[in-house]
Amino acid sequence: MSFNPYEFDRSYSSSRGDTLGQYTAKTFLWMMLGLLITFAVAVGCWVTDATIYSLVYIPAVHIIALIAPIILSVVFVRRIEKMSVGAAVGIFVAYAAILGFTMSIYLLLYDLTALVLCFLLTAVYFGALAAYGFFTKRDLSGLRTILISGAGFLLVFWVLSLFIPGVMMFERIICMIGIAVFLGFTAYDTQKIKAFYSYYSASPDMLAKASIFSALQLYLDFINLFLYLLRFLGNRRN
Repeated sequence: MSFNPYEFDRSYSSSRGDTLGQYTAKTFLWMMLGLLITFAVAVGCWVTDATIYSLVYIPAVHIIALIAPIILSVVFVRRIEKMSVGAAVGIFVAYAAILGFTMSIYLLLYDLTALVLCFLLTAVYFGALAAYGFFTKRDLSGLRTILISGAGFLLVFWVLSLFIPGVMMFERIICMIGIAVFLGFTAYDTQKIKAFYSYYSASPDMLAKASIFSALQLYLDFINLFLYLLRFLGNRRN
């Protein structure tokens, strides 16, 4: 989307009749739906041993699980202005379901106690930063470059770790950076909901798609924050 979502008139109201609070609540409900889908798929794969069977009998399944969400993200961003609301919902649900399979692997790797503790911590930290992002009067758009640079650094690190095992000795430091980056993204993306609400107020369909897009961003913030906390605090199964 080729616009700056922070350039908006706060006096706008949605043509659908939703207040900003109602629109924000719907966005977070979409995010929670995504988390529920991911949780249901992860637990289902874990309980039925589908994760193990897939990893054993479908050698490329982990590659598919990695590439498919990237493709869906690119399609969502590139086609959001032309796709229907139903298509946007479909992409969001498919993304959450595919990531559910990936998350099921963590159910095999980490103790259940560690998973529950990290999920609760994620919920607390995410909620605090989301509230800050929504209620603060400070313009957080200046964080965009820093956060994107941080995310790029994290990506480069994990790619290098595939080829240079020695860099994993810095994993705890990297996890701390990851936690900070996605806490920042949580506040930034929450504030951006207001920008989308104002920018697309005259177009109900685009407003609905922007809500789903924001929900996907917040969903990813939550998932990434959870994973970095898990790697930092969690105990792997022996």
